[in-house]
Amino acid sequence: MNIYPDYTTLETRHEKLPVKIFSDARDASRHVAGEIASLILERRSQGRSCVLGLATGSSPVTVYEELVRLHSEEGLSFQNVVAFNLDQLWPMDPASLQSYVRFMREYLFDQIDIDPENINIPDGAAPRNRINEFCAEYEMKIRRAGGIDIQVLGIGRTGHIGFNEPGSPSLSRTRLIYLDSITKADAASDFFGEENVPVRAVTMGVGTIMEARKVILLAWGEDKAEIIRQAVEGPCTDAVPASNLQRHPDCVFILDSASSAELTRVKTPWLVGECDWSDPLLVRRAVVWLCQKVKKPILKLVDRDYTDNGMHDLVTEHGPSHSINIRIFNELQHTITGWPGGKSNADDSNRPERAHPYPKRVVIFSPHPDDDVISMGGTLIRLVDQGHEVHVAYQTSGNIAVFDDDVVRYADFVNDLSRAYGKGYADAEALYERLKDYPSRKNPAEGDTREALLFKSLIRKGEAKAACRFVGIPESRVHFLDMPFYQTGLVKKRKLSERDIEIIVESLREIRPHQVYAAGDLTDPHGTHRVCLDAVLRALDIVKGEEWMKYCYVWLYRGGWQEWNLADAGMVVPLSPSEHQKKRRAIFKHQSQKDRPLFPGPDSREFWQRAEARNLATAELYDRLGMAEYEAMEVFKRYYVK
Repeated sequence: MNIYPDYTTLETRHEKLPVKIFSDARDASRHVAGEIASLILERRSQGRSCVLGLATGSSPVTVYEELVRLHSEEGLSFQNVVAFNLDQLWPMDPASLQSYVRFMREYLFDQIDIDPENINIPDGAAPRNRINEFCAEYEMKIRRAGGIDIQVLGIGRTGHIGFNEPGSPSLSRTRLIYLDSITKADAASDFFGEENVPVRAVTMGVGTIMEARKVILLAWGEDKAEIIRQAVEGPCTDAVPASNLQRHPDCVFILDSASSAELTRVKTPWLVGECDWSDPLLVRRAVVWLCQKVKKPILKLVDRDYTDNGMHDLVTEHGPSHSINIRIFNELQHTITGWPGGKSNADDSNRPERAHPYPKRVVIFSPHPDDDVISMGGTLIRLVDQGHEVHVAYQTSGNIAVFDDDVVRYADFVNDLSRAYGKGYADAEALYERLKDYPSRKNPAEGDTREALLFKSLIRKGEAKAACRFVGIPESRVHFLDMPFYQTGLVKKRKLSERDIEIIVESLREIRPHQVYAAGDLTDPHGTHRVCLDAVLRALDIVKGEEWMKYCYVWLYRGGWQEWNLADAGMVVPLSPSEHQKKRRAIFKHQSQKDRPLFPGPDSREFWQRAEARNLATAELYDRLGMAEYEAMEVFKRYYVK
């Protein structure tokens, strides 16, 4: 379902090209796949080929899945399709795990009836002295095919399309280029470290892309929101290659709600047209935004602040300003509590959590073995200190995020320990001998052996247990779920299965919690948080009719990348300086993730630094809004199981 107006309306006047926003990526992908399928059928009826320009990466995967479904379930044939892929890292063996040849075969080509002769992918194995010749021939192939009918694109955080990095000329053609440092950092997880990412790639040029008859750019997730705003609402500039699409005669950006978050009509709809101010969350969001814009606390806003910033109708309908100010101030004040599990025998009418039952049974679902303390460590400490029965359920092992050197270090420790005690020494020595040269023998682009993965899982499990002991959670309440979707040893995971859901259901039924905490962070660079949240929500849907669920509140926390908008805040837990420091020390128990995480994502800071900066910034924002001044704060959004 398209949830926002079409291009050229009053609401979209800041947008320089058509944008369609859908509630989620799957809904959007069905729309795009349907458009591609319609063109394939139209071209077939005309006896013509349909020429598709295809992209790799996470964005088009759901489109390809829907095209495969249309082929297998509805008989859509690809016999008349000619495909040209957008780019390829160089040098790259076509059989490599990271090869786009392999990607396209796995996600699309091997599952449809396209003629192999009609598949064209830049040659990552071409020798350097033949690259220019290959690129020129690739351009000629596109022309001989009649040009590209639909070009599917993703967008990088630098605004690149294909591998056309910032500064790429608008008339550029297919060529060999050097990757931007941000692009290499984003690709690091696929190569088990940034140092293993190829520094160059073959890509269609901006000019080549602009010659496609229609261009469809896909973007999912909050981490794409800012660059989407620049590409759609900013100037047309080579510094943001995607902004060149503003000049294309038939281009559309297909977004999910998260990637559209920074567009003017989404972020500040009061600046582009009339708003329905009956929505209390919209009013709260507008007031918080206004405070930041005029640099005033809530209770000092006046009518003119509202009317000068696009909210005249809000004051007219719900004013005067001091009435709005007091209401929003009280709403935000009531989200703050030092008792995240509820305060026994207290008036809870203005508290986010119930006083009873007390103590509560609590389960914290943590996607990786450190998300609990990174994301909500202060609240976890409060819950334990206030006497609640706190369980932590680690959904995945997180084993691929351990450096190979740590495997050798721990194997060496086992060997020395066994030698010291004289028990099992031969087995321990054999183990060490197998693993001591593992980092030098392993191809960096390959997955781990089963033995190495086991070691890495045990390393992370031990760190998680150490952190739980530190904050006072007994080992009997620490649960390692090892969800099957994650157990590939590779960055690429399986699809969520029924068994994954069953594991969550079994945990919920065993604990029968009064509170559930789950990671609502959708900006996780690996996608694991997204899958783990989906598993929890689907499990809750299964158990929602059970008696204990009538008394269960579900709270969503954010990971190390972003915080909830205060308009969405249902509970905000302040941390004292000592609690904030204790949270840091709990994070430090995860030593394999300290100093330099294997998969740092787009932020080069350590996880504890990101978490602290976020918690300090939230407290500072509440202070600027006129609330009490706290050291740090953690924010939670209430999820209602329907």
